[in-house]
Amino acid sequence: MDINTHNVEAVETEAYNPYLLMILGRKLTGKAMKFLLFIFVGVHLLSLASGKAIHGNGTSQRTFQEIKEEIAHYGDVAKAIINFTVYGKGQNRSYERLALLVDTVGPRLSGSKSLEKAIEIMQQNLQGDGLENVHLEPVKIPHWERGEESAVMLEPRIHKMAILGLGSSIGTPPEGITAEVLVVTSFDELQRRGPDAEGKIVVYNQPYTNYSAAVQYRMEGAVEAAKVGALASLIRSVASFSIYSPHTGIQEYQNGVPKIPTACITVEDAEMMSRMASRGNKIVIQLKMGAKSYPDADSFNTVAEITGSKYPEQVVLVSGHLDSWDVGQGALDDGGGAFISWEALSVIKDLGLRPKRTLRLVLWTAEEQGGVGSSQYYQLHKANSSNYSLVMESDLGTFLPSGLKFTGSNSARIIMEEVMSLLQPINITQVLKAGDGTDINFWIQDGVPGASLLDDLYKYFSFHHSHGDTMTVMDPKQMNLAAAVWAVVSYVIADLEEMLPRS
Repeated sequence: MDINTHNVEAVETEAYNPYLLMILGRKLTGKAMKFLLFIFVGVHLLSLASGKAIHGNGTSQRTFQEIKEEIAHYGDVAKAIINFTVYGKGQNRSYERLALLVDTVGPRLSGSKSLEKAIEIMQQNLQGDGLENVHLEPVKIPHWERGEESAVMLEPRIHKMAILGLGSSIGTPPEGITAEVLVVTSFDELQRRGPDAEGKIVVYNQPYTNYSAAVQYRMEGAVEAAKVGALASLIRSVASFSIYSPHTGIQEYQNGVPKIPTACITVEDAEMMSRMASRGNKIVIQLKMGAKSYPDADSFNTVAEITGSKYPEQVVLVSGHLDSWDVGQGALDDGGGAFISWEALSVIKDLGLRPKRTLRLVLWTAEEQGGVGSSQYYQLHKANSSNYSLVMESDLGTFLPSGLKFTGSNSARIIMEEVMSLLQPINITQVLKAGDGTDINFWIQDGVPGASLLDDLYKYFSFHHSHGDTMTVMDPKQMNLAAAVWAVVSYVIADLEEMLPRS
């Protein structure tokens, strides 16, 4: 891959640059020059001995060409990983392992018995796979259950609606809430029509442009509706495509604002009520929700490793979350991400490879409730953040990967581009921006480089958080490719002589 001059300079900079010392040496005495060279050589040897990238005013003093050549030497290893995962003994393994788990335990809601069972099974699986240091790290997680729920349009005609209560929502009284509907398309419209919302059920029919823009209505819709006196809120599902499928997810209340019941409805029903309202029809809905929150439950992050051969205290972390919502099977979100992360370590172990740094697999708990498990993991391990070379999370599906999203310094990005070039045999080489993820953001904010897998987001958000999130939407061949990307990147970064440079 061609690298422009500016980016090469970013890798080769700034402090401890031998070429800079040579220039300065023309103006220095012999003794001063010897002293500077002594300092340079000493720091260089120290960095190589520790395996750490130099931070602050400079990165490594190795030239980019040297780093590029080091990465190029992994070509045969990358091909071996690809062949094993895509065409060999590892073919379809991540898919088959995932199918067995989700068919056995089903969806895995935070605080549920099925999540407990899944964690127990995964601990046994990882031990049986021969991975090292398999253990569980205790976590306290939210426990919410939706109970029975229904919504029926009573006017202008009888129509039973498909709904899914949103996570952490309160329930309705046993008799339900029967009220007229106010349909809005934005928070701005809700504010303009605030007096009309008093004593009504607010229905949001916000357009879907992208997930990050639309999801704020799911997260904040109940709070904003309660501020103007609404009795409940119904949110158009945050989905790129719908076949009359409600999509659930977490929502948040706000201190000082009354809590009202909230649920998602289908795209079709939201648009229908918007059309009805535009014609001047009076819309009345009866909403019943048995949702209830319970005291926090005990759970675990599930951890396994391949211990590093040279710098075992340094870590490349690969991860996905084991919990899901309580609909579908949690295969897409995030069974696939969790299982290609396991597969990455499995492949590396099966090929007899042991990287210089420790490869650590973490299967998070309670991600769907806002990264609860990963937050507590970070609090437990953050003192060692300087020893994390890269944190990786797969939580955007395991369809055909289009590349790797990455957050880190320019120097680290150039290295990642070279590593991704090793995946040319399967034509997945892009390095894109924004490698953040709910479970790794804590580390990225600490300056640790982060990466996430990117694939078909339109397809992902068509099934995400819905009854359609089942093994039927998963493709074993595409999972093979995703696992190959995950294994090559994690192994090579863990085995490079130096950690990824930071800003």
